Amino acid sequence: MLSMSARHLFVAASLSLALAACSGADGGDAAAEAPPVIKERHDNFEEIGDAFKAVRGELEKDAPDFTLIAAKANDINARAMKIEGHFPAGTSTEDGFKTEALPAIWQKPEEFKAAGQKLIDESAKLVSVAEGGDKAAVSAQAMAMGGACKGCHDQFRLDDKK
Repeated sequence: MLSMSARHLFVAASLSLALAACSGADGGDAAAEAPPVIKERHDNFEEIGDAFKAVRGELEKDAPDFTLIAAKANDINARAMKIEGHFPAGTSTEDGFKTEALPAIWQKPEEFKAAGQKLIDESAKLVSVAEGGDKAAVSAQAMAMGGACKGCHDQFRLDDKK
């Protein structure tokens, strides 16, 4: 009788697995099936945003911590270098994924690469300027870096708040 129960459990488990596999076969929830790179790029951009927010917060102070600003700019720079690799073909809204990445990324790859390079360059400049400790110069460079972010967002990111 015990072997019969074990066989029943095996059959029940097999049927459960088959049903679970079939439930997603009709193209169910694309977010659940999304490649890990979509989450990686989202998290990378969230970290860039958090670092930039910290820079802006420091610049609102009378005596900003330029060492912290340089560290955050360095973090942004390192993360900016990862951007291009976070957008492989097949990971856009046109592929059925919930993402803020516009198809223009894949339609205009050279422009997208240039926009990413601009963030790399501007964040590297911010690291250098922050080391000088001049609040006006650091503020101006932070604005330039923010402009690089905005330029990319305007062309390549879905703004669902419009």
